[in-house]
Amino acid sequence: MNSQSVSRQQRPFLLTVLACVQFIVLTGAAMFFYPGSTFVDPHSKGYSFFRNFFSDLGRTQTHSGDSNTVSAILFFVALTLVGLGLATFFLAMPRFFRQGRPVHLLSRLGSAAGILSGLAFVGVAFTPADLIGWLHRLLVQVAFLAFFVAVLFYIAAILRTSIYPRRYALVFGVFVLVLAAYLVLLFFGPSLLSPGGLIIHATGQKIVVYAAIIAALFLADGARRLIAAHADRGLPVG
Repeated sequence: MNSQSVSRQQRPFLLTVLACVQFIVLTGAAMFFYPGSTFVDPHSKGYSFFRNFFSDLGRTQTHSGDSNTVSAILFFVALTLVGLGLATFFLAMPRFFRQGRPVHLLSRLGSAAGILSGLAFVGVAFTPADLIGWLHRLLVQVAFLAFFVAVLFYIAAILRTSIYPRRYALVFGVFVLVLAAYLVLLFFGPSLLSPGGLIIHATGQKIVVYAAIIAALFLADGARRLIAAHADRGLPVG
């Protein structure tokens, strides 16, 4: 396998890595520029890591009615690119799982759910919570549920093949526990108006989003390295 072919196969995973990094950088910048206000306190100043949601960054106006243009643009770019990055990652992953029909089917099903998740995150970016709240919330639920399904299928696929290191199944496994806990919180957690409810939901969202970004970054970089390792041994991928 020549270097050009290796580079071409690695490209989708490198794009995913870059998408994850830019999400961390741009959401951090969006938090810095956020004027202030939370769901329960429209007069609060600045962005509160434990009381503001990621969705607050994408609002065209804050809860107090102030303009939120800078943060909204940064969040839109960050979420759109990371959603496309996740879709790209899952689109490229089945190449590692061609060692038989069952494992390939598992990877294809996982990728279908993963691509849906990535596109749903893009949809979240295009539906600010203060403009199309119902669709924004629906897309958030679809994105996380589809991601959960994708991870389950890929855990099963990795455990049924020898080409993909088992340690990545462990990464998926840890993340799926975190995501499962958040889904329980998302659908059955305390009301935002209850004592501590806002802090629990906002903090839980931060944990699962950054866990997803770190897991995707680690897995994408691992896939990129696996392609290079196979090329060094003169072995095809898949």
